Amino acid sequence: MLAVLPFENFSQDPDQEYFSDGMTEETISYLGRMDPGRMGVIARTSSMAYKRTSKSVGEIGAELGVEYILESSVRREDHRVRITAQLIRVKGQTHVWACTYDRDVTSVLTIQCELSTAIAQHVGLLLLPERISALARRQTREVEAYDLYLRGRYFWNQLSAATTAKAMEYYGRATERDPEYALAWSGMADAYSASPINADMSPLQVLPRARDAVAHATTSGADLSEVQTSLGLFKFWLEWDWVAAETAYRKSIVLDPSYSPAHRFLGIVLSHMARHEEAALAIRDARDLDPLNATNHALSAQVAFAARDYSGAVKFAQQAITIDPEFWIGYIQLAQVYEQLGNTDLALNALNNAGRCSGGNSKAMTLRGYIFAKVGKTKEAHEVLSTLEALSRERYVPPYATALVYLGLGQRDSALDWLERAYEAHDAHLVFPPEDPKRDLFRADTRFANLLKRCGFPTPKPQPAEKSDAG
Repeated sequence: MLAVLPFENFSQDPDQEYFSDGMTEETISYLGRMDPGRMGVIARTSSMAYKRTSKSVGEIGAELGVEYILESSVRREDHRVRITAQLIRVKGQTHVWACTYDRDVTSVLTIQCELSTAIAQHVGLLLLPERISALARRQTREVEAYDLYLRGRYFWNQLSAATTAKAMEYYGRATERDPEYALAWSGMADAYSASPINADMSPLQVLPRARDAVAHATTSGADLSEVQTSLGLFKFWLEWDWVAAETAYRKSIVLDPSYSPAHRFLGIVLSHMARHEEAALAIRDARDLDPLNATNHALSAQVAFAARDYSGAVKFAQQAITIDPEFWIGYIQLAQVYEQLGNTDLALNALNNAGRCSGGNSKAMTLRGYIFAKVGKTKEAHEVLSTLEALSRERYVPPYATALVYLGLGQRDSALDWLERAYEAHDAHLVFPPEDPKRDLFRADTRFANLLKRCGFPTPKPQPAEKSDAG
């Protein structure tokens, strides 16, 4: 097992941070594809947690459970770049190998290949020529396109509405420079496919753009794990074809068993198909590959919640928040399980944090309105409905949000009317597990059953809630 620590930015310009972060990410990706059966590489998010750390190699190695650590720095000035790297064996903290690359900036892609190959050789891998050839085809030869792609990845990893828009811009510019750049198209597809959930964007507006980006990505690089995962995301969020999504995620894992997002999204789609044991195993693999990724833990909470394992859901949500105290999805997960356990005050407190950190996402407000309604605070619930209506005159608001508040009020007909509007708007929130306990009120309603059928979702029987001491 190997961990690639964040490349230190020794450039005078702090705006070059995206470049050093991009070098970190690409080196991790390259190494992870060399021989996954013989060398595992800790995923990007967990490695990035050690940015500017004062911890020793021994401490980091023990925390991540790795045998080797790569430390590197990058200095980029004008048209020159200098990269210094050293490979350290954790046991004894001995230096295995070190090298400095001083190149013209146009050869950065070559540097990545040389660096990753040298590391792999010194770790003792037998490199296969055909594997190196495939990896060489992974990146563009257009340096400006690569630079724009790195900027896009930098903003996309921040997962906010504003940074998602910037990521889309940079990905688009990268594809203009290289129309066959599969990774840039893949990044654009991810940004569009997830935007209805992350940024409350209209699914009907982003669907054509996401479909176009996926088509370009698969045409240019169907053998890339990232591309297959992008295809799965598109099938899941926007086409509601969960079988096709599962197929794409499994193909992604075959292409690169160390690609954590593929395991995570496979866990989610299996959970939504009520295959809870399989889902738990898949998302456990994601956590093992990327243990300090808050998203892996937050969505593990979602998988546990769908299986009505409420104590597990609380544990995973709390782990996500411990890793990233500003991660709004962790607070949303914690709030929904506390609501089911009857811990109203804890749920509302979690939603306060979710609202503060989410950048205006509708989910925190919606769940708050649902909880107000459930505990009899009908005035406050109707105030949330009025706020949602006012917001909808300014921007897209998922119809599912209003449906959920009416559901909490026990107004079944109004809730079902808004669910119909959600169907017409292709609201991505409809994909949340049909066995969600908040929907138990609808189980015997033929309108609800017909809606699920039109969506193509499975209709599993409701499961008994977990008996818990909490609350």
